[in-house]
Amino acid sequence: MSPKGLNTVLNVKLRRELWQMRGQVLAIALVIAGGVGVCVMSLVNYSSLLATRAQYYEQHEFAEVFAPVKRAPRHTLKDTAALPGIARYEGRVEGAAKLEIPGFPDPVSARLVSVPPEGQPDVNRLFIRQGRLPAAGRSQEIAVIGSFAEAHELVLGDQFEAIINGRRQALTITGIVESPEFIYVIPPGGMLPDYQRYGVLWMNRESLESAMDMRGAFNSLVVTLKPGHSAASVIDALDRLLARYGATGAFGRDDQFSHRFLSDELNQLKTMATVFPLIFMSVAMFLLNVVIGRLISTQRDIVAVLKAFGYSNRQIAWHYSKLVIVIAVIGLLAGLGLGLWLGRSLGELYMDYYRFPGLLFRIDPAWVVLLGLMTIVVAWLGAWRAIRQAAALPPAEAMRPEGPARYRVTIVEKLLSGIRFAQPSRMIVRQLSRRPVRTLLSMTGVAMATAIVMVGNFQFDSVSLMVHTQFARVQQQDLSATFIDPVNSAALFGLQRQAGIRYVEGRRSVPARLVSGHREWRSAVTGIPSEARLQFVIDSDLQPVPLPREGLLLTDFLADELGVGPGDVLQLELLEGDRRTVMVPVAGITSEFLGVGAYMDLDALNRALGDGPLINQALINLDPDKASEVYNSLRETPGVLGLSIRQAMLDSFYDTLARTFLTFTFFNSLMGGIIAFGVVYNMIRISLAEKGRELASLRVLGYTQNEVAYILLGEVALLLFLGIPLGWLIGQGLALMIVTAMQTELYRVPLTITSQTLGMSALVVVVSAIASGVIAWWRLKRLDLVAVLKTRE
Repeated sequence: MSPKGLNTVLNVKLRRELWQMRGQVLAIALVIAGGVGVCVMSLVNYSSLLATRAQYYEQHEFAEVFAPVKRAPRHTLKDTAALPGIARYEGRVEGAAKLEIPGFPDPVSARLVSVPPEGQPDVNRLFIRQGRLPAAGRSQEIAVIGSFAEAHELVLGDQFEAIINGRRQALTITGIVESPEFIYVIPPGGMLPDYQRYGVLWMNRESLESAMDMRGAFNSLVVTLKPGHSAASVIDALDRLLARYGATGAFGRDDQFSHRFLSDELNQLKTMATVFPLIFMSVAMFLLNVVIGRLISTQRDIVAVLKAFGYSNRQIAWHYSKLVIVIAVIGLLAGLGLGLWLGRSLGELYMDYYRFPGLLFRIDPAWVVLLGLMTIVVAWLGAWRAIRQAAALPPAEAMRPEGPARYRVTIVEKLLSGIRFAQPSRMIVRQLSRRPVRTLLSMTGVAMATAIVMVGNFQFDSVSLMVHTQFARVQQQDLSATFIDPVNSAALFGLQRQAGIRYVEGRRSVPARLVSGHREWRSAVTGIPSEARLQFVIDSDLQPVPLPREGLLLTDFLADELGVGPGDVLQLELLEGDRRTVMVPVAGITSEFLGVGAYMDLDALNRALGDGPLINQALINLDPDKASEVYNSLRETPGVLGLSIRQAMLDSFYDTLARTFLTFTFFNSLMGGIIAFGVVYNMIRISLAEKGRELASLRVLGYTQNEVAYILLGEVALLLFLGIPLGWLIGQGLALMIVTAMQTELYRVPLTITSQTLGMSALVVVVSAIASGVIAWWRLKRLDLVAVLKTRE
């Protein structure tokens, strides 16, 4: 027969084998699809969000340098335009307002930003979802950020009242907009978005200047840069220019709040796009190696017949390679479809969170091609050892059945000699102990399946610990009030006397730049009273850390970023008051899961600033029955910038951060469950194929179907019993690798694994085994004893 004819016969054989093994082919493909699906889902979201952000920034002229000042005359903008490197600039007025939304009793605050009389600003241009921008000369008109409008179901023409600079004013909505500056909207003193209680409003410049007593002046400057100019040189020039006007230090886009947290989120998504798929694909390829190897080992006689008919080693190797490649391609296509669907679903969820005008749903075709090649190559490499052994097997050797093994009493049998096993149970023990390599591989497969499910679920425990730590251990106040300017701590006595307030304590938060050698970090230093009762600094064991009389306490993430430890000295550039620079020792390291922080004793911080006993925040415990009265009273209090309710922050955490994080985790868990089923199903099917002759012989000797099924499935049960605890250990190691790679400024996922997670991972594997066992029992029932017992001798 010609080589072409031989290949045609092999192709027919390949099609028949694929159909005959369709159950196993589907199960192996599911394992591969799970790994590919996680990878595609992550890559789609990362590339789509990255492209969406880049286009949004470019089209709407998002600022590259921000320079807040106390009050600067508008003629200073001419000097700004003359500075080298500046392409566009916008001097604007910013302020704060307390809002009264009809039908919403909780305190609501907003950030006010001016827009020029001509409409769109040159920098940080607005995306108008509905309506128009406020018109010149109309002081009551405002545009509202979309997240705030949706949270309160506001529409064009709606009205509400606001207290701006101590004066009450009625406002009318003329537009609903989005801004690249406020993709991530955080209230003052907060760490998470709260769309119901904090928003951003835009007013015409003349109207806001009048309301804030800033006629002919600005207190915020934003600029874009010419190509090739560094932000650092422009920042230095702006600091020198604006120093006389109470500048608090210009900063680049990397330190802008919304951009920084969005970048952290995208970096974390990038980590997920590499770490999770790496784990899933590694497990999938290991299991493919085991499964394909055992599958080919059951076809020794077929290999012999092929060689007897003149097929070369290369043709046989290519035949089995095509089998592997077809399975890999099926898994790849299924994974691509599943990943794209999940990626789009998750992308729509991210859109609610990030407030982009629209999502550019895309994935780089080069990544798809690379992923496809990697999947096929790795699948083939995983099965190469078995393929090479099949191709190298001499025909005469292959045509003989495997010789009987030389059995002896194993160590396991000696250890269990005192236990009187029934005969079927003794068979199970001997089968496993006399083939230790195969037993170890099968047990490792079960362990990997358990670990995959565990990796997908442990983050639910981590989120619960984050919530408990932040909102029960660290923060114990009911309400936080932030003041516009620092006030004397004696103001706390006035608050304490108000009806409905049970206890109040003050603290001070000061913007600062922490410098250690060539490393620096722009953050805030928080001064906490030495006898604080409502907010604590904790260590890695979640125990309160006493504040030192002198020196800084840094969160572990911030200490790592600055490369410092206890005893090191930091340069602390305070960006408030006279902007003095002091050298402060690092007194200790703390642990927090949300945000980063630097903490000092309140008195020590005020001394460093050269001030008396000042505070700019009050932490309050309330009488629940009088909470509304306290809210209304503080809303009317001059000098109060905004209010933050602890329960509202908790609700916001679950509505935003936890929602997106846990949705991604759920999809990973789903993929893990698919892989677990594929692993266990293949293990049982291969075991049935290998033991078909032995099981049929037992049936002929008088064993019932249930007894034969017990021998097959009892072996699987014992492998599960041994493999699941091993999987817990592997899963803990993988989880540690994930939480280490996912640390960002916004949050650090703690490693905590509860018995519920361990039980869930075991349950998924056991249920997969039960479902596979039912299929195996049905196939045992249909076992053809005559066909199986036919021999080739």
